[in-house]
Amino acid sequence: MTDGDDKKGGRDGKKQRVLHTRVPAVLEQELKRVATAWRVPVSNVVRALLEDALDTLDAIAPSTTEQEAAPDDPLRGAVGVTPITLVHDATCGLTGEKLAAGTEAYLVLFDEPGRKMITGRDALPNASTSNKETTDD
Repeated sequence: MTDGDDKKGGRDGKKQRVLHTRVPAVLEQELKRVATAWRVPVSNVVRALLEDALDTLDAIAPSTTEQEAAPDDPLRGAVGVTPITLVHDATCGLTGEKLAAGTEAYLVLFDEPGRKMITGRDALPNASTSNKETTDD
């Protein structure tokens, strides 16, 4: 590698390095086949595949440093709540408290399809603004 090669930016603009690895013969043949079809060197195919794999991992699972920086908030993505009367016993998704059938609880609505949570009446944080209606008498 020359000094000019060392200055080329890769992922996140970092200096590129040579990485040696052993691969099974079948994988080597497949990489060469793809490189021939794409008309690029095998190293470009490997680099592209590794970058795509890392981007996919970043998209589906944040790094451990990101997880440590952001505390796990069970209400993250919540957009609202609606009052419900429980037909069966349930457990509060925030406090773990047992909620008896027939009592009032809240169904938390999230922006993620299929995600739901039931909470007790006193488990939710107070709203930052009042939603109380006022009447002019």
